[in-house]
Amino acid sequence: MKFASYRAPGRDGCLMLVSRDLARALPVPRIVPTLQALLDDWDGLAPQLDPLYAELNASSLGEAFDPGRCLAPLPRAYQWLDGSAYLNHVELVRRARGASMPPSFYTDPLMYQGGSDVMLAPQAPLVLRDPDWGLDFEAEVAVICSDLPIGAPRDSCAAAIRLLTLVNDVSLRQLIPGELAKGFGFVQSKPSSSLAPLAVTPDELGEAWCDGKLHLPLLVEHNGRRCGQPNAGVDMQFSFPQLLAHAARTRALSAGTILGGGTVSNRERAQGYCCLAEIRMIETLEQGAAITPYLQVGDRVRIEMRDAAGASVFGAIEQQVIGV
Repeated sequence: MKFASYRAPGRDGCLMLVSRDLARALPVPRIVPTLQALLDDWDGLAPQLDPLYAELNASSLGEAFDPGRCLAPLPRAYQWLDGSAYLNHVELVRRARGASMPPSFYTDPLMYQGGSDVMLAPQAPLVLRDPDWGLDFEAEVAVICSDLPIGAPRDSCAAAIRLLTLVNDVSLRQLIPGELAKGFGFVQSKPSSSLAPLAVTPDELGEAWCDGKLHLPLLVEHNGRRCGQPNAGVDMQFSFPQLLAHAARTRALSAGTILGGGTVSNRERAQGYCCLAEIRMIETLEQGAAITPYLQVGDRVRIEMRDAAGASVFGAIEQQVIGV
């Protein structure tokens, strides 16, 4: 099934079933009002939605789907965790700030806990308060899980993955070094992230969802020009079940926890890049200095994933930078 959250009174939106081809949408308030409520009682409520989803795909039921009405699928989440499963990205970004790559990074996942009280809508503007902060996009795949107990093993974590979506994990690059130097993690350098219009059950992904990884290209555009199309299933050091197990090692995870796999990055440079920081690092290595600026007022970012037939899987994140 595919789900969106339309704007509605209250903070959590109105849950919509969306057809497989993203053509039609159907509110389901008599069954469940919000995506969080569905995740809280997935086993009891999801089977009630299955026949409606089949009918939505087979008929003219519902209304035309409008991405412009979408909030994030979870406009506020109980938890947002972000791993760094693509070590090529980690290596490049660390080199950009003069940091080495510890051997433990190859066996023990990096992960941070970000703010989840505000998850931006897929068409929400990116607010640039100060150009010197180095505003950057980071295109990622994320999973949304059901309840997991403390110490949950990898197999349990795999079974707990209810939905997948896309994330723009927004970063303020020039604030990161100083903040990390304090030894206490990200806060100011990681403003609110945005989500794709749709959250999708793993069965909708077919063979592309394999071994806890999503094997499809992630298409990223900056100001209408393609800057990356790396395959999210390639060069991913840690699978999503591994990342969830890492997060659950010392704490239980609540239903509705969003966990990102990190900025998608392939070692093959021809696949391009999912953030400006990587582009700038390659420019520095090849030309001696970074040429591409970070995001400026008026810049546009588009993030989307298409299946083997060319159909959009999650809809598109489409954001423009505005000043204040």
